[in-house]
Amino acid sequence: MIQIKRFVCNPLQENTYVVSDDSRDCVIIDCGTFYDEERRALADYIRASGLTPRHLLATHGHLDHNFGNADLQESFGLRVEISAADQYLVESLADQARFLLGDGIDVAQAATGRLLYDGDLVTFGTHALRVLHTPGHSHGSVLFHCPEEHVVFTGDTLFRMSIGRTDFMEGSWSDMEHSLRHVVANLPQDTVVLPGHGPQSTIGDELKYNPYLREH
Repeated sequence: MIQIKRFVCNPLQENTYVVSDDSRDCVIIDCGTFYDEERRALADYIRASGLTPRHLLATHGHLDHNFGNADLQESFGLRVEISAADQYLVESLADQARFLLGDGIDVAQAATGRLLYDGDLVTFGTHALRVLHTPGHSHGSVLFHCPEEHVVFTGDTLFRMSIGRTDFMEGSWSDMEHSLRHVVANLPQDTVVLPGHGPQSTIGDELKYNPYLREH
């Protein structure tokens, strides 16, 4: 059985997740920690829970999901693992910061680790997360799906009753439509959706009520 701890981080209220199991191995998904107190809270939780971080995963390369990468590299020796199609984004966080926020924000650049492809498995403890490529919000957006635990981490592809933007930073509406129709809509309906922003949902509820999914 997995345990999931959510931290709501940075001015964009991004969801950072720590996922662990009984082995005490853990993965961190979308480390958006920006303020010092957010970084301390995340590190304190990991250490107080006796967890061993094995992977730092990113659902995509946008700044708000990767603010804390350099801190986790320094604290735990982790390198961010991201879709190959979004590698260039996660390696240009300072440029993103200047473009979006001006010159007053200094974002440390972290090293990139394993590049992820559709169908890859990320293992920790006795569990595995399957990588599902869902371009649309960005070229390299992915979901992390754990079928045995009926949970999927959707980043900015799918929110509760909404979806991520496609008019910003390498987005594509046609790609998003394809991802929703052929990947998201095919997940089991009892799957819990843990998005990159906002509250959780289920695939069943999204198929019924999300205007971008219900016609699919």
